[in-house]
Amino acid sequence: MSAAGSPVPGGALELPPFSLDVQALDLGTGVKAVGLELVGTENREPVRGKEAAEIWSAVFPALVAGEPYVVDFFSHIDRVREFCRARGIALREAAERCVVLPQPSPELLRQIFERFEGETFGIRVGVAANEPDMPLEGDLSKRGLDAYQPASARYTFCAICELEDGWVTLLSETLWPSEVIRRLRPAVQPFDVHIARPN
Repeated sequence: MSAAGSPVPGGALELPPFSLDVQALDLGTGVKAVGLELVGTENREPVRGKEAAEIWSAVFPALVAGEPYVVDFFSHIDRVREFCRARGIALREAAERCVVLPQPSPELLRQIFERFEGETFGIRVGVAANEPDMPLEGDLSKRGLDAYQPASARYTFCAICELEDGWVTLLSETLWPSEVIRRLRPAVQPFDVHIARPN
């Protein structure tokens, strides 16, 4: 649900259990970013586990909006390889310490988000995701997510996923918070999530 809440007897509002805060982030000159934070509405704690994985796996296809995308891992990649091998998930060895999962389905995304909730990983979206991006993938192998900042202009967005903290940062020249909300509203409705713009 994306409304402010539902009336309950006695005139109080019953708030949805989850809130997805969407806001522009100030990451410095020339860096355009949108932050998404998934928290419990009352306790403001990050939503984790199975519920969070289900919500995030609905959020990302809505954000991607049919464009090509890949998921980048650049730490604990042996665990990623093992996970993918056990489930028959295609992956590409991109650099010494970077593996790329091309276009996982929403169900595979849910499994990835649940299994690797404690890891930081990235998602690249846009036509450029159709081809290997060797300079960026090599940079991810060496510098981690800092590599996304100079490369993000080539993509619709690059997402930095820190799901254990309930947080995703979208680096994008084209997505504003209002467009992110427009894309997400139908996707989160089944989960009873309130979308808010804190600032």
